[in-house]
Amino acid sequence: MTATRPKLKRKTPAAKKSRTKPGSLTKIAVAALEDMKAVNVKVLDVRKLTDVADTMIVATGTSDRHVKSIADRVIERCREAGHRAYGVEGKLEGEWVLVDLQDLIVHVMLPRIREFYGLEKLWDLRPVRRAPSAA
Repeated sequence: MTATRPKLKRKTPAAKKSRTKPGSLTKIAVAALEDMKAVNVKVLDVRKLTDVADTMIVATGTSDRHVKSIADRVIERCREAGHRAYGVEGKLEGEWVLVDLQDLIVHVMLPRIREFYGLEKLWDLRPVRRAPSAA
């Protein structure tokens, strides 16, 4: 007499949340930043400058704890919308946290770090007007 094992039902993968449209991911991130009272939020379209991402968001937090909390909220809200963060850098220090959401990169910084690196100037597409030289 052989013992028969009961057939185990295979677990089916849980229904995945529907992913949002790419433009709405930016709206979700900006809403999360505003919800956490991030200061001076700038959304930059960098499609013509790099293949790394389509959009870059730069925001400021008032303290290292605030910067970490802002980044956590952005990650949480994007996860709820069906997007995962591919990488998070700088969260331990809390001076500058980078959240990589594939087509969207979010930088949350302390004011002194933001001023020092000047990412808006680096990624700005507007042509620089030069003053006429006095000859």
